[in-house]
Amino acid sequence: MRRRLGIAVAAAAALTAGAAVVVVAGLPDGQAEAEASVPPLTAEVKRETLVDTQDADGELGYGDTTAHVSRLSGTVTWLAAAESTVRRGKPLYRVDDDPVVLLYGSLPAYRTLSAGDTGRDVKQFEKNLWALGYRGFTVDRTYSSATASAVRDWQDDLGLEETGKVDPARIVYAPGAVRVAAQSAAPGAAAQPGTALLDTTGTGRVATVELDISDQRLVRKGAAVRVTLPDGTEAPGRITEVETVVTPAEGNEDASTSLSVTIAFEKAPKGLDQAAVTVAFTASERKNVLTVPVSALLALAEGGYGLQVVEGGSARYVAVETGLFADGRVEVSGGGIKDGMQVGMPE
Repeated sequence: MRRRLGIAVAAAAALTAGAAVVVVAGLPDGQAEAEASVPPLTAEVKRETLVDTQDADGELGYGDTTAHVSRLSGTVTWLAAAESTVRRGKPLYRVDDDPVVLLYGSLPAYRTLSAGDTGRDVKQFEKNLWALGYRGFTVDRTYSSATASAVRDWQDDLGLEETGKVDPARIVYAPGAVRVAAQSAAPGAAAQPGTALLDTTGTGRVATVELDISDQRLVRKGAAVRVTLPDGTEAPGRITEVETVVTPAEGNEDASTSLSVTIAFEKAPKGLDQAAVTVAFTASERKNVLTVPVSALLALAEGGYGLQVVEGGSARYVAVETGLFADGRVEVSGGGIKDGMQVGMPE
């Protein structure tokens, strides 16, 4: 009879961060297959879909807040109301009763635009002017005399001086419509460049989650997630932004790095503005694979993993390849492993 295992199982399998830790003896004589006594406990080899998921606490809200400060000197005469929505072409606030208007775009207004100017900021502004219904110019990177003429019409409609030039202090760019989260000033307040006036967010509800940097495998822009709401219902979502956040050391606290994850909903939850939620992330998925409990794995002396296959009242050891670890089970292949087989479970 072949020499049997000289050392018994030293520790049960453990699953941590998608990896298994198994401490057992090697196979006799370094062989991948050997006779063994029938174990008292067995588990079935199953064919199933294995999904590596992890839940994290999150917050339902409207995402990041943007603070808006005045670029003008004067008196604040009006501000958009808290919880109101401001869309393209509408004023966010007024200084000396002249409007500061919201336009759509990613490039901040950084210079006065006038005839002869060229650049990305010109095209961005002209796209907005065209979207607001003004015509007679070509939407391109050149601020022409025709553009200046259309700007004078726009300024007339806003009640501004018809200069044909675009004052950067009179426009605010945002990716889209904004929700006013809070007012930082009140009508009648004195304004000067840098005076805080409004805080805004996007208009769509999102979930935000803070994760450890070690959980990076869970987050991929565009990946689908499941969000469990306070009432227990689930809302499908998708990761729209992943930002690395570095927190500097302060006092006795060491510096740290985390991930800020923003999730948009396919259909926004109704009746909720802010609430605690649970987000289920899926790191990976394997369909139609053979699986066994992680604790059934045996570490081979020559490297890799094996299983103790129990058939017809006898047992043998076989080497297997491992794949995905999830929910206490592991994907296995090779060694003649088939669906429905029984494998030994270390005591």
